[in-house]
Amino acid sequence: MSPLLYGVLAWVLLQFAIGAYVSRRVATEDDYFVAGRKLGPILATATVFATWFGAETCLGAAGQVYANGLSLTQAEPFAYGACLILSGLLFAIPLWRRKLITLADLFAQRFGTGAAKLAAVLMIPTSLFWAAAQVRGFGAVLAETGGLDPQIGIAIAAIVVISYTVFGGMLADVWTDLIQGIALIVGLVAVGIAVAWREGGTETALQAGAAVRSAGVDEFSIGLCEEWAIPILGSLVAQELVARMSAARSGSIARGATIVGGLLYLAVGCIPVFLGLVGAGLVPGLADPEGVLPALAKQELAPWLYIVFAGALVSAILSTVDSNLLVCSSLLSHNLLFPMLERRQGHLSERHKVRYARWGVAAFGAAAWLLAVNADGVFALVEQASAFGSSGIFVAVVFGLFTRFGGARSAVFALVSGTLVYVYGTWAEWKTPYLASLATALAGYVLLAVASPKARAEQ
Repeated sequence: MSPLLYGVLAWVLLQFAIGAYVSRRVATEDDYFVAGRKLGPILATATVFATWFGAETCLGAAGQVYANGLSLTQAEPFAYGACLILSGLLFAIPLWRRKLITLADLFAQRFGTGAAKLAAVLMIPTSLFWAAAQVRGFGAVLAETGGLDPQIGIAIAAIVVISYTVFGGMLADVWTDLIQGIALIVGLVAVGIAVAWREGGTETALQAGAAVRSAGVDEFSIGLCEEWAIPILGSLVAQELVARMSAARSGSIARGATIVGGLLYLAVGCIPVFLGLVGAGLVPGLADPEGVLPALAKQELAPWLYIVFAGALVSAILSTVDSNLLVCSSLLSHNLLFPMLERRQGHLSERHKVRYARWGVAAFGAAAWLLAVNADGVFALVEQASAFGSSGIFVAVVFGLFTRFGGARSAVFALVSGTLVYVYGTWAEWKTPYLASLATALAGYVLLAVASPKARAEQ
């Protein structure tokens, strides 16, 4: 194996060791899924930023710019950064006050257990797609670093991230997020400066890339609205984000951490965009555009600095994938499995809950590997993750969190109709399947609420 690959694997093992050490403090379901609800501002901000900043931000965004140039359709990092800031401003404190473990708990509080179970079922694929995107991105880093076959790289990535996540839980996740977030910022800043320096400055480097991939200016269109609605509205109340809000020590910390995490995301996220544009001129003709960052770093950087860069990519991926797998497991175990087992067997101990949760992480990790192997790319996986089922969830959460308008039937109809319209619209190749699903979910919720004025959600 390449010496560079040994360096990357050593970094991975260090993160695993940190996670395993901190995981000894995991004793309850709250510890495993929401870090005991004790996060202060530093850890809360670090985990928001690191969780959101994954393979799609580094590899997917850079690959999109490398292949198509910079235009208004470029959702990363701008739309996702705006999503974090808006979520902090509008949703952080109200969601924190609910003392949730999962977003499906809000549906249980407001619309009943049936709606909560349906919401959990619809949210699991979203996080699974996100996890698959990270696994695929991790595999690409290993393949480029060590000259491995991409399929072997993805398999190694799956084994590592499953093992890492099973032990850690969110309590370990937030501590490794702090370290990974620092490494990510240092690594990307170092690479950006090094590439610009070696090419004679930022302006010269950008000109080299622009000569191949000119920046474009798109006219306003309904299709452009679709491109921005998916990352913003589709992720505004994502379970990964809700879990971090719920883990904060106070509502004000939850809000501040989410807003600052979004601002940090925007600032650091511009570096992969810059490198993707520059890479069009420096490493032309790549078969896989999403490999532009590893290829550019390998060509332009000294070996020791490339290890820093690869460690930054690995940090971005690990900090996201463990959160995705935890979300899948929390929705399955906390909202679907535990209620069923407690009806049959009586009270479940916290030790048994944590054990089932870890088994869920392992199972979803294997599923993420299968998706990663068969997907077209990181960006495609993330787009599906943000859009699938999220329109109905967004509509129901807004009404359920801020009003008493509408009940269980309204929420269920919004969830089902929004998902069906999106799936059909995607299959039929509509230009705006997500906006159509959002309009359907909104109209359906309102109509059923008006038709059933006496239906009120449980508080």
